[in-house]
Amino acid sequence: MKFTKSKEKEPTAPGQVAIKKRSKVPGVMITQFVEKIPAEKSHPDFSRKPIALTIQEGKLAVFKAIVTGDPTPNVTWDRNNGDLSDPERYVASYDPVLGEHQLQMPNVGVDQADTYKCYASNEYGRAIVTVTLNVIEVGFKKTKAMQEARLEQREKAAADLKRTLRTRVEQNEERKDGEVDEKFWELLLSADKKEYERICAEYGVTDFRWMLKKLNEKKKEIEEQQSQYIEHLSNLRHIEIKTPGCAEFEFEMDLKDPNARIFLFKDGVMVPFNIDTDEKHSLRQVGRKFIFSIYGLNAEDAGLYQVDIEGVNVFSTDFKIPVVDFLVKIQEVKAVEREDAVFECVLSAPLPKISWLGKNVALEQGEKYDISVSEDMLIHKLVVKDCMQVDKGIYAAVAGMKSCNAWLIVEADPDPNQRGKKAARKTTQAGGGGADLIKIAAEQQEKLQKEHKERMEQIQIQAEEAAAKEEEKPAEKITAAPEPPKPKTKPKPKPKPKHKPKQEPKTDSEAIAEEPEPEPEPEVEEEQSESEEAASPPPEEETPSEEPRKRVRTGPLVPDNIIDPGVHFTSGLSDVHAIIGQSAEMMCKLSSEKCDGIWCKDGKEITSTDDLKIVKEGTIHKLIVSNCTEDHGGKYRFEADGRKTEAMLVVEDPPRMNQDDLAKFSEPVLIKVGQKATFKMDFVGREPIKVQWYNEGEEMLEDKHIKIEKSGSHSRLLLVKCQRKDSGEIKLKLKNEFGTTEALSRLIVLDKPTNPMGPVEVLEASASCVEFKWRPPKDDGGSPIKNYYIERNQIGRNTWAKIGNIPGEPHYKDTDVDLGRRYCYRIRAVTAEGTSDVFETNDIQAGTKAYPGPPSTPKVVSAIKNCITLAWSPPTNTGGTNIVGYNMEKRKRGSNLWGQVNPPDEPIKGKQYDVKDVVEGMEYEFRVSAINFSGAGEPSTPSEFVIARDPKKPPSKVTDLKVTDSTNTSLSLSWTKPKEEEGVQDEAKGYFVELRPAENTEWGRCNSNPLISTSFTILGLKSMAMYWVRVVATNEGGDGEPRELDNYIIAMPPPVRPNFTNRKMKSFMVMRAENSARVNINFEASPVPTIIWLKDGIPVSKRVTVSNTDGMSQLLIPSAERSDSGIYTITVKNIVGQETFSVEIRVTDDPKPPGPVELEENVPGTLTVSWEPSPDEKRDNHLHYMVMKRDSIKRTWHTVADRLFNNNYTAVNIMPGREYNFRVYAKNDIGLSEPSESLTWGIIKKKEKFSLNLAPSKPCNFDSAPIFTVPLKTHTIPEKYECFMSCAVKGYPTPHVTWYHNNVSLNTDTNYYITNTCGVCSMLILRVGAKDNGEYRVVAENSLGCAECSTQLTILE
Repeated sequence: MKFTKSKEKEPTAPGQVAIKKRSKVPGVMITQFVEKIPAEKSHPDFSRKPIALTIQEGKLAVFKAIVTGDPTPNVTWDRNNGDLSDPERYVASYDPVLGEHQLQMPNVGVDQADTYKCYASNEYGRAIVTVTLNVIEVGFKKTKAMQEARLEQREKAAADLKRTLRTRVEQNEERKDGEVDEKFWELLLSADKKEYERICAEYGVTDFRWMLKKLNEKKKEIEEQQSQYIEHLSNLRHIEIKTPGCAEFEFEMDLKDPNARIFLFKDGVMVPFNIDTDEKHSLRQVGRKFIFSIYGLNAEDAGLYQVDIEGVNVFSTDFKIPVVDFLVKIQEVKAVEREDAVFECVLSAPLPKISWLGKNVALEQGEKYDISVSEDMLIHKLVVKDCMQVDKGIYAAVAGMKSCNAWLIVEADPDPNQRGKKAARKTTQAGGGGADLIKIAAEQQEKLQKEHKERMEQIQIQAEEAAAKEEEKPAEKITAAPEPPKPKTKPKPKPKPKHKPKQEPKTDSEAIAEEPEPEPEPEVEEEQSESEEAASPPPEEETPSEEPRKRVRTGPLVPDNIIDPGVHFTSGLSDVHAIIGQSAEMMCKLSSEKCDGIWCKDGKEITSTDDLKIVKEGTIHKLIVSNCTEDHGGKYRFEADGRKTEAMLVVEDPPRMNQDDLAKFSEPVLIKVGQKATFKMDFVGREPIKVQWYNEGEEMLEDKHIKIEKSGSHSRLLLVKCQRKDSGEIKLKLKNEFGTTEALSRLIVLDKPTNPMGPVEVLEASASCVEFKWRPPKDDGGSPIKNYYIERNQIGRNTWAKIGNIPGEPHYKDTDVDLGRRYCYRIRAVTAEGTSDVFETNDIQAGTKAYPGPPSTPKVVSAIKNCITLAWSPPTNTGGTNIVGYNMEKRKRGSNLWGQVNPPDEPIKGKQYDVKDVVEGMEYEFRVSAINFSGAGEPSTPSEFVIARDPKKPPSKVTDLKVTDSTNTSLSLSWTKPKEEEGVQDEAKGYFVELRPAENTEWGRCNSNPLISTSFTILGLKSMAMYWVRVVATNEGGDGEPRELDNYIIAMPPPVRPNFTNRKMKSFMVMRAENSARVNINFEASPVPTIIWLKDGIPVSKRVTVSNTDGMSQLLIPSAERSDSGIYTITVKNIVGQETFSVEIRVTDDPKPPGPVELEENVPGTLTVSWEPSPDEKRDNHLHYMVMKRDSIKRTWHTVADRLFNNNYTAVNIMPGREYNFRVYAKNDIGLSEPSESLTWGIIKKKEKFSLNLAPSKPCNFDSAPIFTVPLKTHTIPEKYECFMSCAVKGYPTPHVTWYHNNVSLNTDTNYYITNTCGVCSMLILRVGAKDNGEYRVVAENSLGCAECSTQLTILE
């Protein structure tokens, strides 16, 4: 369709016109320079326009476009804010093969983010398209512009919340005297009920009924406020130190508005936080769970932390860092498998709980770990039960900001009988400090008590001094003073404010406030003067029993607002778990012996009975239940002097066994092969009880050989046709809701032994005897070996001679032999259960000379100037007889003669010898030969040459040790030779490379022989495993000190930052509903990265399948629905960095046609076409409309309007006497709908001709001031879409129309396409952005006046 030119014409050559045309490609604007284009010629157009880019800083940005036109258009590029003259930053090119015009920006920078334009022009016209480039800054770099933007955002947020959000600092300043600190209520709102008493004591609140009433009111108020922004809030976990240097608190929350702002406060001051874990304060969101973390802890991080949503408090937690240190740290523990390991530490100050970590994982009380603390809260203990190899590693204890760690080393069971079998659970414990730790803790407790006593005495002395000074002042000043003066020294620098209830009458308990210190301060009795008693009569409404016990004084010893704490609990009740039938004891402790109390159960007072005994021992009050039953369970409360403490007594009924039955069950069961074995155990406990039988740790299930009988009171195990392999530990495990118990026994199945084993070792084979030994059977069948039955065969004969039984030692000496004969023996093991199969030896020859083989090469043990010591191993071939000695020979370097060292008639008896017949400075080599009954055998290979001199000094450490290369399985090292220092460190002759995995404590050598070179490659590493590496220099003087790398090494290739390898990834996809959508992303990264897919900023749903392989990630939506539309973002992250890419997937379908079409003539010559919206309009924000027209003259349909986002259109140039029809189509990214057609407009009825004589006409004056007949409408448009505005104005002379945006004229701005046809003024914005938000105004002027019309454009992000 044609658009007439606007008021501001584009520059054209003389004789040219400027006809605006719309391209078939959205976003392309065409200007035609001639009214009619010759045949086979065309104006420029884009068949593929450039695509908007969002790219990371430092990457290659490329815009690609394909243009059409004849003659071939000339393509140029431009940008809105800047030029493209720098050839290093902007490269324009043309690919003739693909027909692509490209604008390349290598190493793109943040300053290149802008709107770019591509021009294609020839003699018939010009086509223009705009495209946006967004550049993401690398990593966590914070430029000044970003900092200013964040600062501006924070200031704006603070200004928005100024009316509803007051900082806690201001609230504290405005708090009046006697009011409770606001922090008190905020802590109670987020605390468990069991914490109420502790918080009240800390803030000095004693009126619990008033507190609970006020708390309920505040809860209702805060819940109403939270309901505006929050749908659900649960699982509040208060702040605690998770790992050394890091504290966390978390909660689960569902927000009504995901974009609601979250604020973090510390002591009333807003704290900035980030989603990055490198920041001091960070926030991580996992589903509905919010986790706040504080890194790099120090003493200043203690305080009250609060989380607000849009100014409404949702969670408060008080972070206190105890000032504590380790007097005794945990020590390394070596435990045997199935043994318990104990870690213990002693603190410098009492602490009820510390954190325990095992291999960087927090440990909790349970079946595997037992965590306990001593009564004085100084000794903390961790017991790792039933240690296995998987439990070895580093364990840590964290107390406040201090931590200590130690290794747990689990060794295999040394018992050879248990090799290859699962060992039984041991009752012993490894580690622990024992009496030493108790002694240290007792000394520390005594020291703390002494310091506290001295502090209290000092406070009392200071109070007495202050009282004496006050007594010296005139009495009239004391009575006239409105307030008693405060003492110079207070018991505490910042006393907690005391609550003074005003509305309800006070009771004795409500008038007594607890002091901050656990121990009460010493009381000083004072007497009140007579004048004060007369001036201050007691209130009439108070009775003596209700009178608060205030101290009587004559002078202002302490301020009036300090109230005697009275009787209070120094130790409250604790929950007690008792087993049914056993006794239970509940105990609390008061601060005074002169106070009695009452015990209540479930709100009802109880007294002493046969089963319940109430005992008072000084300040200690006890409730003893002698024989617990289920009726005794419940909530118990002790009340004294208005104070109360509560706890639960839980009566449990776990599985239990009779001790006599258990002792009988534990006795081993001995049976023979093929017989049956029965195990039975009676038990009691609350049903249901789960019964499980185990054999050597493996659960037994019923089959044809195993029968298990179960009932509510006993269980029976029957094993049929038992075999020897069934022997082992039999365990019965009983479990119910209250606990687990086990019973152990052992099954021994007796059988005949297995056959004896070789190899046979010949001790002597002479002319007089043959002596040899063998190994006993691997399995003796459960009975000891009594005898060995032996038969002998002389080689060459077919008969076996019976030698008979010999004692149970695997050794035999045969003296009935003939010289030179060869013998073979058969051996059987004999036990009470039978005789084993036969074991046959090899042939053994008697009396033939057989010389021994050569010993091993002698090794130099030590060498000095007058003695060289050597050692060797005996020969493997002894010649069939015992070795009786050795001969040693020596030879000087350069000589061919060997000389014997030892005298010929004195063989060397041992396997080490000191050679003293040497000359200092000479170099020797040595060899050894073995001697048996036949004589001396062959000599060994010569040893290395050794110089007779004093030993050398070991070398020093190597220098410049570094890693030159690494892969997933190898590591290459290089280093520099150590320096020599005469008399201290000699020259290095070789090097050893040692390796230690991070989870082990022992070093292993990678090379058996010293290296000569100063580089080495370690092979066979585990991928991504951590290793420690060191190099040791060595020489004749020994090994030097090792040189370690400064940090551990991870077996992986050199780090590679994640990078997307496919440069042609699509950032926008349109899919038809019910079809599958697939997105493939190729990348490179090392080490293996973590891949996260998000849809519109939240994790993808379960129906979306994500497949990750090496170098590729695939997102698959099997059957896409409209709800799957959105922006999908992939984040590829590893330790080097991260990379993100977003693709918009739009799922839609063929649109449904719009509703009925109506025609209306508001202005002569125009028709307003209106229609009902398509049913898909609300579900598809890309849906728009196209209008086609046909008149009675042309009879063909042609498009008059496209990309209409409203439901009406004004058609112009409506000629009288013609008939018009209109069709309206709904259109989206998939295609067109069926049309909705209007009725025919302009049917002319035939009328009879008539004549009319008119009087002469008078001249008419049509002059009129401008007036808007159709005003502008308000528009709300998605970002990056087109916006079309129109209005109608009339006036004569024709008014001049000017468009304004925020009072800035747009008529000369080429980014806006403005037309004015027959009074219909329109403006088109091709691609709206955030900058287009605001007010638009149209001004029409002529000589008679001026008219204005305005509207508002809102851009949806």
